[in-house]
Amino acid sequence: MRRILCIISILITTTAINAQETGEDNWGAWYMYFGTNKVSDKLSIHTEAQFRYYETTSNFNQLLLRTGLNYHINPDAIATLGYGYITTDGSFDELPNEENSKEHRVFEQFILKNKVGEFLFEHRYRLEQRFLENSGETDTQHRARYRLQVTLPLTDIFFLNVYDEVFINLQDDAFGQNRLYGALGVNVTENLAVQAGYLKNHFSGANYDRIQVGVFYSPDLRKKK
Repeated sequence: MRRILCIISILITTTAINAQETGEDNWGAWYMYFGTNKVSDKLSIHTEAQFRYYETTSNFNQLLLRTGLNYHINPDAIATLGYGYITTDGSFDELPNEENSKEHRVFEQFILKNKVGEFLFEHRYRLEQRFLENSGETDTQHRARYRLQVTLPLTDIFFLNVYDEVFINLQDDAFGQNRLYGALGVNVTENLAVQAGYLKNHFSGANYDRIQVGVFYSPDLRKKK
């Protein structure tokens, strides 16, 4: 238990320290929706929409739409095959050489969950095949991602959520990016939760501070017997 508390403390402390090291003058924001809807005992549908801004409410950066089919091996193991569509506006004045781009993405994912005391651990492994379009040119890239997430219930309503995710390119330079995140969550109902927190998005030579607001809505779509 002491080791787990130490890990959480280090992640939160690192988040606070990194908040002082920004790669751009403006704080951005990500507004997100996530859904996981059971359609049978073993299958569920993942839906996701993210609206990302260079600033909190202006200078649009990226639209990400993602869906997938989840196979629930058991309550603590989930395999997913999915697709994502991403459009990026790179015309922010601090990035004058960036251009608009589109991406079609196929991904395979595996999630493992476990509980230690009151702490809920989630390990997410993901492979991505990225089909990029930029200025009339196309490119195919491959990437691996690993995310360690820890959730701590505070009450039946409130909880803390912390994660760190690393992106590994499977071509060119191996390091892609790292995301460190901490948030306070609220269970509004049994199937609806809201999280608000801070994300440090680190690239080689650049760091971006992002406010995140996420809505998680997961009603059960199975027919009641």
